[in-house]
Amino acid sequence: MKLKSLLPWLCVLGLGAGLAWMYAGSQRKDVELAAFREDSQQLQQLRAEIEEAKTNRTQAESDELTRLRKDNEELLRLRNEASQLRGDKQRLSTQLQTAQAQAEGAQAQFQALRANPLQPASTGRPNPAAQVPLAALSGLTATNSEQVMAAACINNLRVIDAAKQQWALERQKPRGALLTAADLSPYVKSNALPVCPAGGIYTLNPVGLAPICNIPGHALPR
Repeated sequence: MKLKSLLPWLCVLGLGAGLAWMYAGSQRKDVELAAFREDSQQLQQLRAEIEEAKTNRTQAESDELTRLRKDNEELLRLRNEASQLRGDKQRLSTQLQTAQAQAEGAQAQFQALRANPLQPASTGRPNPAAQVPLAALSGLTATNSEQVMAAACINNLRVIDAAKQQWALERQKPRGALLTAADLSPYVKSNALPVCPAGGIYTLNPVGLAPICNIPGHALPR
């Protein structure tokens, strides 16, 4: 009788112990599941950081490559500009030397004509031999002293114009830049600008505009 009366209690105790064991196992699983979830989140975060680092590195490499390409293009452009500037400087230097030689020839011819007029009293006709040099220099046919002086003045204007171009090239001056006679003096012989043999006054004008003389007919051909 006593065993029968204790049997239900024993069952209750066994069921309680089983429930307690199951609860404890469930708690352990919950703890393990929480830890697993935390590890999974950390793993996902690490993966995201790695992907971001890869993306940043790829972007940085791309940006660096783009910068290097631009630098290379800029270097090539600067080299081409430097080569072109050297060519322009050499061309302008040659042009200036030619203009100075022409101006000197015209000045010498003018001085010779002042000593020996174009129309000798014996013939009354112009001397063709004296006309050839100035015709070649200025494009004018020298038939009298006024044309001779005009030819010499035009060659002076060529010298000034060539000096202006060389000054602007070396100083990197844009079109419209102002300048003075002192700026151009180092680019002409004797470090002094030529003067009009007829007493005209020269106006240098800004870069890009030809110099002019105030005497009509003393002008560079357009």
